[in-house]
Amino acid sequence: MSVKSTVEQLSPTRVRINVEVPFEELKPDFDKAYKALAQQIRLPGFRPGKAPAKLLEARVGRGAVLEQVVNDALPGRYQEAVVSGEIKVIGQPEIEITKIEDGEELAFTAEVDIRPEIALPDFSTLSVEVDPIEISDEDVDAQLLSLRQRFGTLVGVDRAVEEGDFVSIDLSATVDGEDVPEASTTGLSHEVGSGQLIEGLDEAIVGLKAGESKEFTTKLVAGEHADKESVVTVKVDTVKKRELPEADDEFAQMASEFDTLDELNADLRERVERVKKVEQAGQIRDKVLATLLETVEVPLPEAVVKAEVDAAVHDAIHGLDHDEEKLAELLEAQGSSREEFDKDAKDAAEKSVKTQLLLDAIAEDAGTSVGQQELTERILFQAQQYGMSPDQFIQQIQQAGQLGAVFADVRRGKALAGVVEQFTVTDTSGATVDTKELFGSPDEADEAEGSDES
Repeated sequence: MSVKSTVEQLSPTRVRINVEVPFEELKPDFDKAYKALAQQIRLPGFRPGKAPAKLLEARVGRGAVLEQVVNDALPGRYQEAVVSGEIKVIGQPEIEITKIEDGEELAFTAEVDIRPEIALPDFSTLSVEVDPIEISDEDVDAQLLSLRQRFGTLVGVDRAVEEGDFVSIDLSATVDGEDVPEASTTGLSHEVGSGQLIEGLDEAIVGLKAGESKEFTTKLVAGEHADKESVVTVKVDTVKKRELPEADDEFAQMASEFDTLDELNADLRERVERVKKVEQAGQIRDKVLATLLETVEVPLPEAVVKAEVDAAVHDAIHGLDHDEEKLAELLEAQGSSREEFDKDAKDAAEKSVKTQLLLDAIAEDAGTSVGQQELTERILFQAQQYGMSPDQFIQQIQQAGQLGAVFADVRRGKALAGVVEQFTVTDTSGATVDTKELFGSPDEADEAEGSDES
């Protein structure tokens, strides 16, 4: 005899696994339980770990032993049933013991969400339309201006502050007449018009001269007075403007490897084109995914969606001492409500789960694989985004059990790129867009991966 299991389909996304385990199959589990008890319980006349099973059972009771054995046995027997039934489970099972006949049989059921069967369309019949790549002289001029600003110099001026000036300022604030020490600072550098500090500051500064002050009302964004009305006093210490170098051949030689301004402008035009291609590639990817989500029927596992919603709610109230009332107050201040928040969280969770299931199905159908180099490149990229060393980032995601999620994310991205290649992509002028130039060919990527590994 051996473990027997049957599977009932409860819905397209959920099954009930019925498992029967003969007691003889539990002998290793009983041995393990007795061994653990022998280490814990000292019986007169026996060395630690050597007390006979029957005496140990007499001491703690057969029920306690049985409970230990069943608890230890369930995960392994459940996993065995999943593997033998080739069930594509997602999420955690709800296990219920249905029968324990001592010496005869253990039976239990496990309800769990599964990956639904997804009927994929012929991608070559689908199409999307995107914006064309258009490069204007204004785009190139903006790049040249940015480069000139990097080589600009700050010069003090004896006049009122204007938009674009650089100022050194002192700030102080009060709430209900009380000073707010954490909102006070001196000698703070600020570019007027950048909007980098507090709301209303730029408007207050413009028109002031060095040594002059002004009060304005704003809401503080951090600290214990966050979101409270505050009276802020700003004093201008110094005013400087940025003087830019002339856009000529001499500047081109100083700021680049080119000898003439025309050559520099030609290079800037190429840079603009590369940026626009990246933007167009992002638009293509987003529109292809949106079309897939509209076109393909994907049944949603309720428990998985609920877990995502619960995680979103947890993250929202985590910084609020898990206080539901504080969340409600914050949402009200933002012109929203808890009902809207819950709806948005559910909509976002449903879209997220649907996207993951769809791209996983596409990856499985296409036999999409992920090479070590591709995984490494993603890890390096994400480590850079988080400002961490690759080793630190890998250690953190391993501790959090997220390495599999990174792998799955790379595989989904690669599967989507493979689908993009099959879509018909045109721009609004009617021209066909060469997606291979933007995304490369998945086959070429696999060949490159293979050559690196050989």
